[in-house]
Amino acid sequence: MKLSTSKTLAEIAQIADCEFIGDKDFRITGINEIHRVEAGDLTFVDHPKYYSKALNSAATTIIIDQKVECPEGKALLFSEKPFDTYNFLTKYFRPFEASASPIAKSSEVGEGTIIQPGVFIGNHVTIGKNCILHSNVSIYDHSVIGDNVEIHANAVIGSHAFYYKRKPEGYEKMHSCGRVVIEDNVEIGACCTIDKGVSADTIIGKGSKLDNHIHIGHDTIVGENVLMAAQVGVAGVATIEDGVILWGQVGVSKDLTIGKNAIVYAQSGVPKSIEGGKVYFGSPVQEAREKMKELAWLKRLPELFNKGGK
Repeated sequence: MKLSTSKTLAEIAQIADCEFIGDKDFRITGINEIHRVEAGDLTFVDHPKYYSKALNSAATTIIIDQKVECPEGKALLFSEKPFDTYNFLTKYFRPFEASASPIAKSSEVGEGTIIQPGVFIGNHVTIGKNCILHSNVSIYDHSVIGDNVEIHANAVIGSHAFYYKRKPEGYEKMHSCGRVVIEDNVEIGACCTIDKGVSADTIIGKGSKLDNHIHIGHDTIVGENVLMAAQVGVAGVATIEDGVILWGQVGVSKDLTIGKNAIVYAQSGVPKSIEGGKVYFGSPVQEAREKMKELAWLKRLPELFNKGGK
């Protein structure tokens, strides 16, 4: 999430009631969870196992629970509970904003766009030209939709990220302050759900086509001209590169990359990154040709056992 106006380290420390190390005038331009940080961002870390990753990331301000040496060119904020402080700041800068009408006055809708009955458009949404939003589509706050986009009935764009921290008393939700960005010439099928980023953007690239009943998790980046058949499920922080085809009921795990022009056959499971330009099948996936050979041998096992018994 980019701040509408940058803040100084001292201003953020005062808002969060934290001590800090660094120049009090050090500028903070955004707030971001570690997976998608960039220069100017504030992030958090609350376990020694991940200190190095956070301190050496692109983020330039880090909320941390121990007083450690501050890397050159960065700033630190000290909090006993970094997760809670981070959540407080995201809610402070992007609080929940109730809507007073089905189409918020702060939204922008481009020329030639058709909005069918029952559509909800939240606060600060931007929709481009010549789009069609079918009945009962819901578009949450801050979503961005390009030109020539068609979204079919009952799709939900921008629902909260499925992201929780486990605590002794139960699960605490990380406040979602990111967006969904849908680029030009995309089609979203009926009953699809696309979660906003925890603090960055979930992106559906130009020309991509999603069938019905597909779920896209938070902070996932779908490239251009990607094709997904019905009931595909993609977890958070995945990267689906240009030209990928995922056939029906493919499951994609989090924090991975599916390379450009890869094809994954129906009902397969993708647990880790796979190379582009290949065809995959199975759960876990492997190259389809090898998987088919393996299945052929499995079918012959009874025959081979019977021969062995003789």
